[in-house]
Formats: sequence, structure tokens, C-alpha cells
Amino acid sequence: MATIQGNDRDASADREQLAAVRVAVDEVDEQIVTLIARRERLIRIAGTLKGDDAEVRAPGRVERIIEHVRDAAEKKDIDPDIVERTYREMISGFIELEMKVHKGNG
Repeated sequence: MATIQGNDRDASADREQLAAVRVAVDEVDEQIVTLIARRERLIRIAGTLKGDDAEVRAPGRVERIIEHVRDAAEKKDIDPDIVERTYREMISGFIELEMKVHKGNG
């Protein structure tokens, strides 16, 4: 019987720890959204300053950003592939926004 009670206590502790982790993840998500909002404001400004669509798409700049964030991820000992995939998706969305701003539709 002691083993079963021990398992119940372990399961309860695991649930409590998971709940705490989820709260912390939610807090991190709020911080990320705040930073994305800041990035969006800057992208909107950049969209008004660029001369043509090629400057907005700027594949060379995109690759420099990817290289930079992969290096930053490695320095922080996190998976650079996850960071790269996240950034590629984010940049894709921001390029769409910047194109609208550049054309005067955003």
C-alpha cells in the first residue's frame, strides 16, 4: 500500500510541477508577444523606407538574420534548428506585412 500512496504523491507533485511550468511558459509567451509587437513596429517603419519590392524581400538580409540567430542560439546552448524554423516563419509573415506597408495597404 505504501508504494501506491508514494506513486500518488509523486503523481500529485508532477501535476503541480507541470502546472508551474505552464504558468512560466505563459509568462514567457507574453514576453515574446511584446517583443514581436516591437519588431512589427520597426518593420512597419522599414516598409516605408525601402525603394522597391526586392528591398523588402531582401533574401541576403534574411540569411544574415538566420545566421545571426543560429549563432545566438548556439551560444545559449539551445537548438539552433528550432530557432531557425521559428525565425523563417516569423520573417515570412513580416515580409508579407512589410510588402503591404510598402505598397501603402498596411
